[in-house]
Amino acid sequence: MKRVYVYRNKSDQNGKVVAVENTIEALKSEISKKFEESSDNLRLYSSNGCEIEDVRVLRDDDKIYLCVDGDGEPKNCDSITNSMQNLSMGDGNKPGNSVSDWITLNVGGKHFTTSRSTLLAKEPLSMLARMFADDNNVYLMTPSARDSVGAYLIDRSPEYFEPILNYLRHGDVILDKHVNPKGVMEEAVFYGIDSMIPQLNLLIEESQSSCGINHALTRMDVVRSIIMTPNTWELRFQGVNLSGADLNRLDLRNINFKYACLSRCNLNGANLSHCCLERADLSYANLEGAQLLSVKALCANMEGANLKGCNMDDPVGSRALMEGVNLKGANLEGSNMTGVNLRVATLKNANLQNCDLRAAVLAGADLECCDLSGSDLHEANLRGANLKDAAFELMLTPLHMSQTIR
Repeated sequence: MKRVYVYRNKSDQNGKVVAVENTIEALKSEISKKFEESSDNLRLYSSNGCEIEDVRVLRDDDKIYLCVDGDGEPKNCDSITNSMQNLSMGDGNKPGNSVSDWITLNVGGKHFTTSRSTLLAKEPLSMLARMFADDNNVYLMTPSARDSVGAYLIDRSPEYFEPILNYLRHGDVILDKHVNPKGVMEEAVFYGIDSMIPQLNLLIEESQSSCGINHALTRMDVVRSIIMTPNTWELRFQGVNLSGADLNRLDLRNINFKYACLSRCNLNGANLSHCCLERADLSYANLEGAQLLSVKALCANMEGANLKGCNMDDPVGSRALMEGVNLKGANLEGSNMTGVNLRVATLKNANLQNCDLRAAVLAGADLECCDLSGSDLHEANLRGANLKDAAFELMLTPLHMSQTIR
């Protein structure tokens, strides 16, 4: 239960300690007993001269002043005007330090107008609350100097102060996109708005995690880059995240995709001739009907990719370099792979039906459980390849004895 100090005449003398009851009538009844006054004519005022009509506005150890009506005029009670004049900040009743219910702050050159209750209610121990608290609060600070229009000067950032003032108004931390939560955090610590800090910590963590996310580029991003890059320049997408992008039928010749993420990309019918796909991630991408002339895909990951009907045969004679590539479970059915270099590549469970693999280099490749039915392996190098459980039905040319397998 809260307690209050009750005085007569704003004199702060001969006061009495009274326990606050649940209703204003019960409080008046208790005060009337202690001061031997009729509760019917009793009126209670706060130190700023406002009449108290609800006990919920009272805080523990508040000072209140009684007034007894008589003949329609109050007696034994100061007027509201005198009470307001007596309200002061700091160590004296200096007229220049009186505080109204509305306060204007000049923060870094920008004016903010707010009510005194906003500054006091949520964070009563903060710097702002102490600057503008009433004379019952023991945590008092002398307000800062004022500018030409009477606003209190505070040499801090207005951009970061606005979210703090809004928080004091409604209790939620809401930041615009351009406001850095770290900056607001510094101001919250400076002003002593402690209850705001946990919410700001969450926002800072979210901001840091979102900055670490490598957002995937879209088809429009790629098209814009192609249009804006002169033909004489090299277009580089090294390490770029393009996962899931729809790049079908785009002319992507000579682009550097080294280490890029093209997982599950739609590259259906795209022209990737002379591209660098070294160590790129093309897992489960759709490259059906794509042009892969002279492509450099050293150690690329194409697991589960659809390369059905791809063309890797360069009329000029330059060969596609796919040494060490991972084509596990990929579909290469009907692809033209003449002269392709698939040395030590992994093609386990891949579909190579009806592929043109003439003069292809498959030395040391893992072709376990591959389906090579109907493929042309004329002059292909299969030395040291793993052909365990591979299917060779309807071969166009029989395997030569020199094509040693293990």
